[in-house]
Amino acid sequence: FNAWLNARYAEDLERSPMAKTFRGVIDDDYDEWDDLSPAFQEESYRIGQRQLREMRERFDYRKLDEQARLSWKLFEYDKMRDEAGFPFREHVYTFNQMRGVQSQIPAFLINQHRMAERSHAEAYIDRLQGVDEYLGQALENARRRFVQDIYPPRFVYDHVLRDARNVVRGAPFDPEADENSPLLQDFLDKLGGLDLDEAARASLEKRAIQALRQHVLPAYRALIDEMTWQRERADERDGAWKLPDGEAFYAYRLAQSTTTGLTPEEVHDLGLRETARIHEEMRGIMAQVGFDGTLAAFFEFMRTDDRFFYPDTAKGREQYLAEARSIIDDMRGRLDGLFLRRPEAELVVKAVEPFRERSAGKAFYQRPAADGSRPGTYYVNLYDMRDMPTYQMRALAYHEGIPGHHMQIAIAQELQGLPDFRRFGGHTAYVEGWGLYSEWVPAEMGMYQDPYEDFGRLAMELWRAGRLVVDTGLHAKRWTREQAIDWLLENTPNPPGDVVKAIERYIVMPGQATAYKIGMLKIQELRREAEQALGPRFDVRAFHDVVLANGSVPLDILEDLVDEYIARTAAG
Repeated sequence: FNAWLNARYAEDLERSPMAKTFRGVIDDDYDEWDDLSPAFQEESYRIGQRQLREMRERFDYRKLDEQARLSWKLFEYDKMRDEAGFPFREHVYTFNQMRGVQSQIPAFLINQHRMAERSHAEAYIDRLQGVDEYLGQALENARRRFVQDIYPPRFVYDHVLRDARNVVRGAPFDPEADENSPLLQDFLDKLGGLDLDEAARASLEKRAIQALRQHVLPAYRALIDEMTWQRERADERDGAWKLPDGEAFYAYRLAQSTTTGLTPEEVHDLGLRETARIHEEMRGIMAQVGFDGTLAAFFEFMRTDDRFFYPDTAKGREQYLAEARSIIDDMRGRLDGLFLRRPEAELVVKAVEPFRERSAGKAFYQRPAADGSRPGTYYVNLYDMRDMPTYQMRALAYHEGIPGHHMQIAIAQELQGLPDFRRFGGHTAYVEGWGLYSEWVPAEMGMYQDPYEDFGRLAMELWRAGRLVVDTGLHAKRWTREQAIDWLLENTPNPPGDVVKAIERYIVMPGQATAYKIGMLKIQELRREAEQALGPRFDVRAFHDVVLANGSVPLDILEDLVDEYIARTAAG
């Protein structure tokens, strides 16, 4: 059964040259982009449904062992989720500031396309030559969706246009430029690491410049023209409710993100309750530090006092990166008290690249290559240092790095004996729930070294509670962008730039932001149940192993796994 599952995963992987590159797989399609056409998308869906039918016909669930039965459930869950989402396959904004193709192209080439030999440089040039077709397919998708009234609010176009212009700024697009464009500089940097004679190096450089001018530049000009045209005709409605069958679409997105059946109203009310609870804990910290005033005044103090920010300079950015690395190194040395296993993959900390830093999120994690050729990466966005207060630094590093995403994702893909789709798959509520839970665990250990850092942890948790309110507000209650911004500004200490960027993210990714808090609450609930049921037999390391040792799972399946662990441990 595992061999069959791996063959199906390989079948799916073979259809995506880009996914193979993310996995560190280099073969004969290393020079290609994915197929973005509707026909290919529909074909992929049909293949998945055929795989599901084949599994049910070929294998007898009753004859499988425990792990194989779990694999069956997870494979079935994924394919049924695909079926639920198929009617909404067009309900995606092709170009947006978070996951838009305009930024995906340079980010992919710069961060994923390795050049260890000449053939890899040739493949890079071929991918540059293929940008016009790949970006052209994305443009066709955006045009078709625009006619169907599926397009983002007007403000999103400003981000997309800025990103697109940044990609084609500098040499060789502008012969008068003092700096190279991001793609040319990346190609030259990687080319410099190859053992080539001068003639070969000059030839490859010339061909790359030619590809940039003849294929990348026209493709991005066409994108800029189309986005400018659409922007003039777009409106300012922000929520998913505006889309065709928008209410059903948002219900699907909530179910997919949270892996629950919670309604928008239930999610909204949960967010309000959690917000009120965390506000009370914050008032306790106000008393602890002797702040005399309202919670709103304390928020303003935390947003604006210079003591909580590194300078908005190159030196300040280096200070932030150095401190983030130190926090992660310190936690790395304490893992034996929390975990029975740890990942082999290394973790590095990097600043988000300049070409996408104005649009990218505050912080995020990129998984390591499975073959060990690329470490896991914790990216921090240091575009505006006033958006990165030092009191949140520790919680952010724990969430994105250790013991957060790096522990969970790297461990999952290193698990032995599990089929590949479980090692490399993901369910947002589980993945992000673990990340947020990983901010809370160090508090138990006394890792937040002063009340302000603990306030930062609470501020991060409050941020995720607020997401439940504003995401459902935007997409179910028809809040405007400005209403959602005002709510977060009033109820969280985050600076205005942070708030605006966050709300704009939630607008283009309906439901995704609700997964964090719901996942965290479920993991905490399951841990409390295990502690109460097992008493002195409870071992937090064993509990964490149950959570991590099966890869990413939906929350109801995680609950089943913890119940089984409790029963096993109680029985000795």
